Amino acid sequence: MLIREVMTAPVVTLPRDATVRQAIRVLHEHDITAAPVVDRDGRLAGIVSEMDLLRGAFEADPRAFARPVAAPGGPPPRRVEEVMTARVRTARPNSDAAALADMMIRTGIKSVPVLDGTVLVGVVSRRDLIAVLARGDARVRDDVVAALAGHGAPGDGPWAVTVSDGVVELSGPADEAARRLAGVLARTVPGVTRVVVRGPAGQGSV
Repeated sequence: MLIREVMTAPVVTLPRDATVRQAIRVLHEHDITAAPVVDRDGRLAGIVSEMDLLRGAFEADPRAFARPVAAPGGPPPRRVEEVMTARVRTARPNSDAAALADMMIRTGIKSVPVLDGTVLVGVVSRRDLIAVLARGDARVRDDVVAALAGHGAPGDGPWAVTVSDGVVELSGPADEAARRLAGVLARTVPGVTRVVVRGPAGQGSV
């Protein structure tokens, strides 16, 4: 799968000078956990998450403490640009979604803006990746069959396609080139986690 096939677009963005309260309302209203921050020209300037916005948003309630609580040293941040992350990991729309998922797992990053050149075209969140994996096996199988037929996968006979928990098994022509092409096509289908390609009667695999 390519990133453009799993990303959310169009993107909900926030201007640098939005207030923290405005940003909180935007994330809440759109049911998202983070949003890219853009400058006046619409170029990516950073990303702000729920955690960023929550820092300093609440003051302690004195009723919860036996002794009076000291007043905070200064006012909480008021603008998005004060709390956002400026150094942002980004992705390209035609890059591999699996590699992006691995990076997000390793780093703990929850949302990644997608840039086509300097243009912000989408965002990929953990929720987007989960939504792809949640697609039912029957739907994934239909899409794999359509991909094979639509691209004219060569061979001397029809492909048998089975899907179990996102793992696709293809059985078909003995021609190695045909099997490799079928495997590539199957891997482009959203929701596919692994592909096994076998020749007639299960002989060999790629």
